[in-house]
Amino acid sequence: MRQLKPIVLLLTIVLFSSFTAFELIGFKVKGQDYAVNFKGKRVEGAFKGLKANISFNEANPEQSKIIASIDVNTINTGSGMKDGHAKSDNALGAEKYPTITFESSSVMKKGAGYEATGKLTIKGVTKVIQMPFTYENKGNEGVFKGHFSIVPADYNITRMGTPDNIDVDLNVPVTK
Repeated sequence: MRQLKPIVLLLTIVLFSSFTAFELIGFKVKGQDYAVNFKGKRVEGAFKGLKANISFNEANPEQSKIIASIDVNTINTGSGMKDGHAKSDNALGAEKYPTITFESSSVMKKGAGYEATGKLTIKGVTKVIQMPFTYENKGNEGVFKGHFSIVPADYNITRMGTPDNIDVDLNVPVTK
């Protein structure tokens, strides 16, 4: 019985230390300082209304999780007419689909940055995308920057004049 106690103690220490070795840090978007910009042939603009739940660990990114949404009705192209067209049924369908969402299924280290793979849902259509991003650690704050491209037709965005490709750039300051 005495020989069993040190083994049980050692297993307990190893078991509990494995759960505390990597700290997942929960981040909140820092006010309205973020930028979600898009650009395609003949159209560019930005979205507001970002909501995000980011759990991130620089040392062990595989444990990280990103869930984010954008309010489609906040689109701003600099033209009220273009904004109206973008919200229409044959474009983003804002009335029926008021949010664009992303949920990561994995995050991994990739080169000098990271890559999140996950489900992007636009207009009720979900596709798996890869989103390369970087993270700049500033102590209790930081900045996530990412870039990805989409093909609007893949999401049933068929409005005449819609570009074949749209590039999306993210700059998201966060606090712990």
